[in-house]
Amino acid sequence: MTSAARVVKAVSSGLGLCVVAWLLWQALGWAVWRAEFRADAVACQALQHQGACWGVVAEKGPQWLLGRVIESAPGQPWQPAGLPLTLMLFGLSWLLSWPLAIGLALARRSRMRWLHWPAVAFIEGVRGVPVVTLLFMAAFLLPLLWPQGEAPALLWRATAVLSVFSAVYLAEIVRGGLQTVPKEQSEAAHTLGLGWWATQGRIVLPQALRAVLPALTSHAIGLLKDSSLVMVIGLHELTGGLSLSLSGDPVWRAFYFEAYLFVGLVYALMCLALARLGRHLEARWPQAL
Repeated sequence: MTSAARVVKAVSSGLGLCVVAWLLWQALGWAVWRAEFRADAVACQALQHQGACWGVVAEKGPQWLLGRVIESAPGQPWQPAGLPLTLMLFGLSWLLSWPLAIGLALARRSRMRWLHWPAVAFIEGVRGVPVVTLLFMAAFLLPLLWPQGEAPALLWRATAVLSVFSAVYLAEIVRGGLQTVPKEQSEAAHTLGLGWWATQGRIVLPQALRAVLPALTSHAIGLLKDSSLVMVIGLHELTGGLSLSLSGDPVWRAFYFEAYLFVGLVYALMCLALARLGRHLEARWPQAL
């Protein structure tokens, strides 16, 4: 590299650093130095968006994080909202999807056609439909197929959709893990007198799940974020609860941007916690096998 080229590269790097430093300075000025942290709507409006109004978080944040109980519709049961609903949807969907996922993975690997082909059709059929479409079907089509007034509550229909949608992706992850386990493992277990179910539960599945643990962590993070889609059918989880609380409040409605930044931070922290848990399991699991 010639001296002129080195000079040009140094100048370009210096200019790039200056631009980045200026942007960071402006962001810090807006978010910290010129910001209003008190729940004072008059002070926030006086800023005219030249500084962040974190007062909206102070005013509305406890409602989003701690949740509240709302009535989804007249005559319908009461349901949680905000972060508690997000965690409830994620936790239930994750747990309920596992039995179906393992069954689908084993069925798809089966040599029996009456197990293999239905599993293939179910997995590919559900994966080919957007989850929003399935949520709309559960919200508006399923009640038409149910006896009048006897359809499950919207919350449980949404949970069922997320569970099934999660299960088909989990099934493919588990199937990939099963393919990493040598056949000799099953043959050795059979020689020792273990039955098929015992072999799968004690020998094959633990090794398969350990092999795909990073993919399982990524899927859990994706499921957590997908739970926010239930807002389109009228369930007010964390994001939906934010929209509901601000849309009807003319005082704080102008500060949606700060509110969504806060909710994005909450999601980021939850995803980081799941990623940390996944790394912890990766470090500990080999000792248990």
